[in-house]
Amino acid sequence: MQNQQTQWRWLISSFLISVFTLVPVIVILTSLFAPTTSTWSHISSSVLPGYVGNTLLLMVQVALYTTVIGVGTAWLTAATEFPGRRILTWALMLPLAAPAYIVAYVYTDLLDYSGPVQTLIRSLTGLYAGEYYFPEIRSLSGAAFIISLVLYPYVYLLVRVAFIQRSATLYDAARTLGASPFFAFWRIALPAARPALVGGLALVLMETLADYGTVDYFAVPTFSTGIFRTWFSMGDKAAALKLAAVMFSFVVLLIVIEKYNRRPSQAQAIARDGNLQRTQLTGLVAAGATLLCVLPVVLGSLIPGGTLAYFALTTGDPLLGHGFTGFIGNSLQVALSATLAAVIIALVLTYAKRLTDSKAVNLSIQLSTLGYALPGALLAVGLFAPVSQFDRAIATFFDEQFDIQTGLLLTGTVAIVVYAYVVRFLTVAFNSTNSGMEAIPPIYDQAARSLGATPWRVLKSIHLPLMSRSILAAGILVFVDSMRELPATLLLRPFDFETLATRVYKLASDERIAEASTASLLIVVIGLVPVLLLNKLSDKR
Repeated sequence: MQNQQTQWRWLISSFLISVFTLVPVIVILTSLFAPTTSTWSHISSSVLPGYVGNTLLLMVQVALYTTVIGVGTAWLTAATEFPGRRILTWALMLPLAAPAYIVAYVYTDLLDYSGPVQTLIRSLTGLYAGEYYFPEIRSLSGAAFIISLVLYPYVYLLVRVAFIQRSATLYDAARTLGASPFFAFWRIALPAARPALVGGLALVLMETLADYGTVDYFAVPTFSTGIFRTWFSMGDKAAALKLAAVMFSFVVLLIVIEKYNRRPSQAQAIARDGNLQRTQLTGLVAAGATLLCVLPVVLGSLIPGGTLAYFALTTGDPLLGHGFTGFIGNSLQVALSATLAAVIIALVLTYAKRLTDSKAVNLSIQLSTLGYALPGALLAVGLFAPVSQFDRAIATFFDEQFDIQTGLLLTGTVAIVVYAYVVRFLTVAFNSTNSGMEAIPPIYDQAARSLGATPWRVLKSIHLPLMSRSILAAGILVFVDSMRELPATLLLRPFDFETLATRVYKLASDERIAEASTASLLIVVIGLVPVLLLNKLSDKR
């Protein structure tokens, strides 16, 4: 009886968490049935096709670039031996440390007409504007290129693990039967790694949908920029909700595709873990492999990082000192609060799954961890309406019953920003804590319970100590993601509340790239922590 009561408590807890995290999704979906405003009629007939077309084109280009870079570098580092392979294996993940919008600001400053690259070309050739061709960085293709430079490590990391652990036996068998290296890769190894590739691309495309800083700076009208424009410039939050609902359909499509491709395939069913025998490359081929793996690191990490460091040392933020300390303090306040809340909630979901593992709990977990697929702009629009209604209801109640003016309790406060962060990054925390929990043999629980220990005692005395590394990893990942989040912060932050991310955005919007370098460099340095952590975890079999 007591065991059933305990299971019901954890089931109810997981259900309440799913309701808590699904609020923005429910609000966005119900907006489809709301009356149509004149603003939405104008948007749907004029700019909406452009938003859809630009978003699709951006996603297609990013998918193409990240597949070529990620799969190519993953295969070279997994299946071949060439000079610098050991260093490049982990260095190829470094671009993940920098948010795409920061890399976009750096490359715009370098490649624009007045930047050092074009200035050098004109000085060396004697040509003037219009007399030579140079690709326009502030374009849709430029945005796709920048985003791909930052996000390809998602594909690289997952596909490389699949090549090493799932494709090795099949590839070696094909080579033994006389297949050429290219045939064995194209027809055997790559199809076997298809679920990993699709999973990596799903993450890449979700991040592409969520991007705001890059596309806004490059003046590319997508769903993210459209939501901001509709909310702030047109002042129509109902139309912004409808636009978010259309954007949500893209998210659902990506989730369905990823789930479908995660199904076990025939190739996976007969594959076994094995060590891929690397082929030794020599001469020009080896030099070419090194160059191909070095280029993404240089373009995605070394050039942006070096440029930011130079600007920070020579110019830097004019508010470096007391004002800049305030930006750091605000960032730490929301990031640490979101980290603590997300890790605690993730532990509740993890332990609920451990105790019951029922379909209801698993469904609640799936719904609760949907937030990572939701772009920050979409989350912000979905949260603003219910939170503001809640504030008005509370204010009206206290005013009528007690003649007390409470004002706004959540709207325009740090609390709603933390709420958005928790919903968005709870998936990251849960994946880490759940992997740590699954590594603990169930016999530990059974032995403790047989000695009379309660579930809380088992969690406190056994699970938490054994899961300490997983909990730390969850906290680090959520903290860094929260420090970098831009769209949700811009839409939901209190008045005159600046974080490092919004400070970078504000200065870059004013074309003060050199002054934005201090905050940008600090975000990049903080972002190195999860990259190094991912590298350490990926080396463990």
